Amino acid sequence: MRLSLVLHREACYRDGRGRRGYIAMGPADVQRDQAVAAAETVSLVLGEDSPLPESASDVEELAVRLRGHISQLGFVAPPESSALRGAQQLGSAGVPDGYMPGRVHLVKLAEATQALIAAVQAHGFTPVRQRRRRRWWKPRINVLRGSVFALAFACLVLAASVPRA
Repeated sequence: MRLSLVLHREACYRDGRGRRGYIAMGPADVQRDQAVAAAETVSLVLGEDSPLPESASDVEELAVRLRGHISQLGFVAPPESSALRGAQQLGSAGVPDGYMPGRVHLVKLAEATQALIAAVQAHGFTPVRQRRRRRWWKPRINVLRGSVFALAFACLVLAASVPRA
């Protein structure tokens, strides 16, 4: 029942030459990824084909994930939203002892998170424009080799033109 739902703030890619680069994600991408990650966790709890948690520790782990999603989505949700207040109230309550009461609390928490996802998506988050960083030109290896050769040749010509004593 272990599924990694880690948020990636930077997406990694490889270009054709085998070099690795990073694509910085803006606030709209982060909001979309938070909503997608939260929806995946909700589907782990509410999905028809998802397996039931096997132990109380699995219930606690899913509750912790849902609380994390609620806190992350709380930054982009409208502050006057009733879905946000309800999800925060359920998230602040602890998981009851026992498997069945914990499972019932988990389902309520997942439903509140699902309502919060809908409120965030309906809110229409407007991204803040990021400032572009200056990218330096990275020369290819043959350009560097040619520069070193030209410099060495210039030093050789200069040394040969100096009169001997």
